[in-house]
Amino acid sequence: MSPLRPLHSLRPLLPVMLPALLTVLLVAPAPPPAHASGHGKGEGIETARTARQIAPGVRLESYDRLEADRWLRIDELDVQLAGTGTDTGTGTGTGAGSGVRVEYLGGRGLATVSDSAARHPAGPGRRVVAAVNGDFFDIRGTGAPLGPGIGAGRLLHAASPGAGQAVGFGAGGSGRVLRLTLDGSVTLPGGAVRPLAGFNTARPPAEGFAAYTADWPADGLPASGPAVELRDGRVAAVRAAVRRPARRERPAPGTTLLVAAGTAAPELAALRPGDAVAVAARPVPVGGGAVPASAVGGREALVVAGVPQNHDGEPNNAAAPRTAVGFSRDGRRARLVTVDGRQRDSGGLTLTALGRLMHRLGAHEALNLDGGGSSTLIAALTGESALTVENSPSDGRRRPVPNGLVLTAPAGTGRATGYRIEPVGGAARAFPGLTRTLRATPYDAQLGPVPAQPAAPGWSLPAGRGRIDAGGALRASGPGAVEVRAGLGAASGALRLDVLGEPIRLRAVPERIGFAEEGETARFVLTGYDAQGAAAVVEPRDVELDFDRSRWQVADDGQGGFTVTARVPNATGEVRATVRGIPAGTSGASRASVAPARLALGVGLSDVPLADLEDAARWTGPGAAPGEGRPGRGLALAPPAGGGTAAATPPRPLRVPELARSLSFWVHGDGSGARPAVELADGEGAAVTLRGPAVDWTGWREIDLPLPAMAERPFAVTRLAATAAAPAAARAKARTGAAAKAPAEAAAPRLLLDTLAARTPPTGVVRTADGPDPIVATAARVDSRPWRFAVAPAGARPAAASARTAAVDFALTGTGRPAFVHRGVRFLPLGSTRPTLAGGGLERITALRAALATAAREPGTGALAVVEPYVPQAVDRKEAALRLRLLAEFRRATGKRALVLTVGAPRFAAGRTEGVLTVAAPRTGRTVIGADAFAAGDWLSVLPAAGR
Repeated sequence: MSPLRPLHSLRPLLPVMLPALLTVLLVAPAPPPAHASGHGKGEGIETARTARQIAPGVRLESYDRLEADRWLRIDELDVQLAGTGTDTGTGTGTGAGSGVRVEYLGGRGLATVSDSAARHPAGPGRRVVAAVNGDFFDIRGTGAPLGPGIGAGRLLHAASPGAGQAVGFGAGGSGRVLRLTLDGSVTLPGGAVRPLAGFNTARPPAEGFAAYTADWPADGLPASGPAVELRDGRVAAVRAAVRRPARRERPAPGTTLLVAAGTAAPELAALRPGDAVAVAARPVPVGGGAVPASAVGGREALVVAGVPQNHDGEPNNAAAPRTAVGFSRDGRRARLVTVDGRQRDSGGLTLTALGRLMHRLGAHEALNLDGGGSSTLIAALTGESALTVENSPSDGRRRPVPNGLVLTAPAGTGRATGYRIEPVGGAARAFPGLTRTLRATPYDAQLGPVPAQPAAPGWSLPAGRGRIDAGGALRASGPGAVEVRAGLGAASGALRLDVLGEPIRLRAVPERIGFAEEGETARFVLTGYDAQGAAAVVEPRDVELDFDRSRWQVADDGQGGFTVTARVPNATGEVRATVRGIPAGTSGASRASVAPARLALGVGLSDVPLADLEDAARWTGPGAAPGEGRPGRGLALAPPAGGGTAAATPPRPLRVPELARSLSFWVHGDGSGARPAVELADGEGAAVTLRGPAVDWTGWREIDLPLPAMAERPFAVTRLAATAAAPAAARAKARTGAAAKAPAEAAAPRLLLDTLAARTPPTGVVRTADGPDPIVATAARVDSRPWRFAVAPAGARPAAASARTAAVDFALTGTGRPAFVHRGVRFLPLGSTRPTLAGGGLERITALRAALATAAREPGTGALAVVEPYVPQAVDRKEAALRLRLLAEFRRATGKRALVLTVGAPRFAAGRTEGVLTVAAPRTGRTVIGADAFAAGDWLSVLPAAGR
């Protein structure tokens, strides 16, 4: 997994503390300068980028962006298409190329992109290297694609009415956006020729003949009227009509099923077994040109003749996950792009913004493919044949889709020419004296797999930097960068690791795990921290575990962490992890021990009450009122008929236990079809809605709504709601596409709700015993610094002295003043209180980047201090991680210091992460800070307000 995707790799471990997230974030290369946003709402900035070569001619670029109103995650396959032979896709001639081909993927029913790619026949001497999802499809019907499809030069399916746009790739490799129509005919007995209106189309035409063959790209055919089965040009059988919801079976190879509608139906009904009937079908590009060797349908044109298209006002122009394909002017370069959406970490793009993005990437033509939960991009790792998912599908899982585009490339010789070296689980970091296991994967000249090696590679590292065994287990001797090499013969590879200071504390990530039942398994890792707050994984071989083996099973997962399994029901307990003794001869030998880490465990769900609704009179909102409970009092929600919503807000948000699996409550139904819902705020304030089933019952029934695994915890319940079912006439119109009459609607619905609870496993709270950070000091130590400043309530005198400290140079009473430099420290007040995704993040990060660049150039500046107001949830997790990453990179690159100072916090706190100091000064009292921007060790000493 790319280091750009820390949340993907850590998602099973959420909630994860920020330092653990930074462990991954900090390995990303420094982001380039800001440039114009593709979203179209002001300037955006790129915040991280990684790249790797997938195969000769195929490169994966993955990057994050911060826009004024959203984060974006983008994955882009940059493909230099094959250029050998005559190009039948565009007629542009011949030329040397990469040998890469883009081919039709799937076509045998719904399957994930990964499963389809694993089954794709690449052909002799070729291998599959990447793939993306393809066309929009009949998601509520047959599952067949709506647009045209061509594979190996053969028409697989024609477009349903209203579709026809496609991306096509010629036999020589180059591609283009085009529109494909069906040129087909049905020759009846006696020689009458009729047009063929559909060929393997998901939605049969309302008029004319349609044919279905074994190339039908779904499991079952759509229901239809009578049909005839053709074999060898003659009617083999007559089939009866099939009505919804039943479906016809896929025709056998060599068989064509012919159906008809409208005026063609009587001609079909007249056919008898033995009649000669010929069906012909071929794709025709609108406007001319050669038929592509492969093509997949899409929908909206994003870039036409070098001009990005404006889709404002169109129904599909909302921000969403996207998949798109674009081509250079000559068709020799393709960009296959996915943009994640419907997630806090990536808000998706509108069609208009997607067109601007594709244009900025160099597309002369571009087409939108299916998006939403379908958007998927997979690619091979160097030296491996299996493909990994690179983006984050918005469903939280891989959605089955009918087709896609698959990239194949020439296979190599299978002889090793190099090694890809990577740490097993976690970043390329190690502690002195502790194990860091490395893996060496060989690859051939085409970056493909090496099926068999004559021997394992040899490992080496510079003299005096530690030792590494034949299995790649490194034990470094001391802090600093170290280059590890692996090689066999002429094939070699290298990896640079950062060896941190000796570990001083250990944490389990996560610190609590709850299971619903025995037999469930979860994963955790142990993260160590050095004195500067830099983090690295501590591997199982360096850890001793103490736990009740009758209740839990804990095992090394082979990926740098552990799996824990619940062995009995309804149990609680903990795992205690201790770092084993550090071998003599390393810099860690002087440290006797590291405090143990504790992991709290529990199994068995119980209902934790959130609201008994006896206080329903205090819940306010439209259509809400006290009602009958079971027993006692409950909450009544009476939404207006016709799709209206009633909602009730509690007197204060109801905090949901962090490990809760689901929310349950009782609903007294009236059979109206109204839907209850629970509205939540996640851990960063984002709205999350849990929608219940349509209430088609009467009386009391308990419902259980799972909490989303992908959202940021903890949750808080903000509203209970109920939405009336749409009127029958509207539902009928939606089904038929035309006006329909319906009987009068029933009376407005009224749902009764009672006893809201969170189903939660019983685990305890892990309490750490860390002492104060060394920068928390005595008054004497603060006074010993060359100068001091205070953080004080508004109105404090700038240079006032306390009873136990000398005078201060100035007092910070807020963040309203402009940036300034004082005695070697550049202060950057960030006064914006707007949330990250309301423009505040972009404003703050832009200002921080500018200040870092200035401070790096100033010879008289030894430190940068970011001063921010305490505003809960204004700075989201990604902005906080990005800010700390930028400050840590500044510290490493320049040797200068960095501080984040929060003014007006509810309580005092001080610490450090990745060498960046953090101080939270409370809103009461005076926090005095002594500073020396050029000190040899810590450059700050802090006297808390309560300590003077």
